[in-house]
Amino acid sequence: MKKYVGIYKDEAGGLTDSGRIVMDAWVFEIIPGSETCAGWDEAQMQCLADKVAAAWKRFDSSSSNLPEDLRMRHALVYEHAMMRGRDAGWNPELSGED
Repeated sequence: MKKYVGIYKDEAGGLTDSGRIVMDAWVFEIIPGSETCAGWDEAQMQCLADKVAAAWKRFDSSSSNLPEDLRMRHALVYEHAMMRGRDAGWNPELSGED
């Protein structure tokens, strides 16, 4: 069974679908900020993804709808991720995402 490598060993500094699930789980305090999810299997990651999706649903899946404390935490978590990503060679213009 495939295991997640953990956000700090993930591609592009964690700017992947799995990495975003981990970061959003940090934002919503579903898992502690020290949890990287290294070694988690697909079922564990899917369970976390479901919890994150439920948390986002309360805010219509938009960071602009987050209360101030969560919006600030979201901005900080993603700012750090983008710095890690750039250090790992990630280029937002080449990421293929809108």
